[in-house]
Amino acid sequence: MTQVEDTKAAAKTWAVVFLLAGFILAKGMFTFFVVGDLGQPDWAYRPVKDIPAESAYATYEVVPHPPHVRGAKGE
Repeated sequence: MTQVEDTKAAAKTWAVVFLLAGFILAKGMFTFFVVGDLGQPDWAYRPVKDIPAESAYATYEVVPHPPHVRGAKGE
């Protein structure tokens, strides 16, 4: 290869490197400005009640015999 061809090849290589770096930078800036953290939401987070006396989802039917035992009268 001649010196001119080496210079053109080096220029093409650096152009690809700078294009890739620019693409990565543009993608990062897009993510930062468009998808970034918008702060605290304006709705209220209320605590989820998980005590059986407070939550309808944690209330179970009362069984006549101890739980986890199958059979007549919990045998």
